[in-house]
Amino acid sequence: MKSIGIRALAVVTLTALCSISTTHAEPATARDGMVATVHPLATQAGVDALERGGNAIDAAVAAALTLGVVDTHNSGIGGGCFALIHLADGTILALDGREMAPAKATRDMFIRDGKADPKLSQTGALAIGVPGSLAVYDFALKHGGRLSLDNLITPAADIAEQGFIIDPAFASRLEGVAETLGQFPDSAALMLDQDGKPHPVGHIHKQPDLARTYREIAREGIGYYYNGPFAKAVDKWMSANGGLITAEDFANYTVKQREPVTSTYRGYQVIGFSPPSSGGVHVAQILNILEHFDLGQMDAPTRAHVTAEAMKLAFADRAHWLGDPDFAKVPRGLADPAYAEQLATLIDLNITAPVDSHSTPPGADVNLFSRHTTHIAAADSEGNWVAITATLNTSYGSKVLIPGTGVFMNNQMDDFSAQPGVPNYFGLLGAEANSVEPGKRPLSSMSPTIVLKDGKPVLTLGAAGGPTIITQVVQAIINTIDLGMPLPGAVGEPRIHHQWRPDRVSVESTVDPELIDALKQRGHEIHPRSSMGVTQAIGMTDNGNLIGVHDPRASNGAADGYDRTEP
Repeated sequence: MKSIGIRALAVVTLTALCSISTTHAEPATARDGMVATVHPLATQAGVDALERGGNAIDAAVAAALTLGVVDTHNSGIGGGCFALIHLADGTILALDGREMAPAKATRDMFIRDGKADPKLSQTGALAIGVPGSLAVYDFALKHGGRLSLDNLITPAADIAEQGFIIDPAFASRLEGVAETLGQFPDSAALMLDQDGKPHPVGHIHKQPDLARTYREIAREGIGYYYNGPFAKAVDKWMSANGGLITAEDFANYTVKQREPVTSTYRGYQVIGFSPPSSGGVHVAQILNILEHFDLGQMDAPTRAHVTAEAMKLAFADRAHWLGDPDFAKVPRGLADPAYAEQLATLIDLNITAPVDSHSTPPGADVNLFSRHTTHIAAADSEGNWVAITATLNTSYGSKVLIPGTGVFMNNQMDDFSAQPGVPNYFGLLGAEANSVEPGKRPLSSMSPTIVLKDGKPVLTLGAAGGPTIITQVVQAIINTIDLGMPLPGAVGEPRIHHQWRPDRVSVESTVDPELIDALKQRGHEIHPRSSMGVTQAIGMTDNGNLIGVHDPRASNGAADGYDRTEP
């Protein structure tokens, strides 16, 4: 599809923006390249990178950097990411840009009067971990891209400087946290009007400080961020506001290359991200369990029941075993098919079974992994396929905007287990494996995933939505492989979710009432939810073209493709 130009798109009227969103509600197809994100400006940035001679890695990074401007409630260079990349030569890169606890962090830093105080881990200085997204983007470009960081970050800086129109999704997220943002003067000055009210739909949102930060990074490289003025600005703010992060913490941050989690499902190879992501392990574990059931031949209620039971078993294991493998013993056996076969025997087709605690996989002591969110999917005809999931955690992260930089900082420290048995913002429990330690990376549900058939990529996907990320990816794969749905239907199909604690099945409002009644009859407690997060995916059509799909639950998402003009 022909690009209309990212700068022109940034200043269209609200009516035109809504029209663009509607246009992109349908899947996109193209021969040479494809990008899918939650915002049309980010998708357009990726397509522009392809048109300038870049590949899927360049497109994904361009989209991610642009999301840091137009989707600041979800992601940005003040947060972290996992990037899973299938290079054209078949090499798999699994790049860990997860936030890191500062050197001064302590196990009980969020404990007050004997109890974990969630306000400390979710808002303000102590909530912030050392960000890793920018380091991953730079690493990915240097090890697989064709374009330079300055080439991709400058167009995003132009949008930050010129402004973009706030759409209903952005305005809604902003309104939901306006009161908390108001506690921080620099955040309030950027996001609220003179009366302390959030900027409304239609407001042209300009970010001159962020534009300046992006331009400095373009000129100096990521050293400006990790070893220069940005790190010093964070250090200064932290010292004045009771924080722990220092410029030295930034200087010590490194991208870690992880070994991906590789499993099989009904003749396909599923590549996921290893710990500190819990996604790759538990997507594999759930699919391994479900492979013992003929889902395609089941009626919908039985299939939903079995899937929920498999989710529950996996999340019970997640709560006990998962953490940063550089600090905790995370068993590889969790993704072992033989272990899944044992777990599958615990599932009764007719009634829900109680799961009081985790199970123990084989080799739990010796066979170990080596030591609000958004997803970007990109692919090209050369065989480069990319899945990047990036996050600040909750909306606008810690709500802290570092003065003079325009960068919102994450609140990823809340993803540690502040106290065993105490749930985090998303209701997830954790154990000692995910306790706070200096230099440690908190557990994540981010699940960038690439599916191969006969060694060639056929699907790249990931999601946003906290713990539902894992179950969204699982259900999209089931819908595609077991039920034979076209990719748009596989992504759009109503979803369920079970995370062990609380012991209930969450169901989207669009789930068939008869299915809900059938789950209740099997003993499930039902928890209705309006939505279960947002998935982005790219697959292959029967004629070998790329098909990009954005989740219809995100009204402003966009998928768009690129076809080279033949000479």
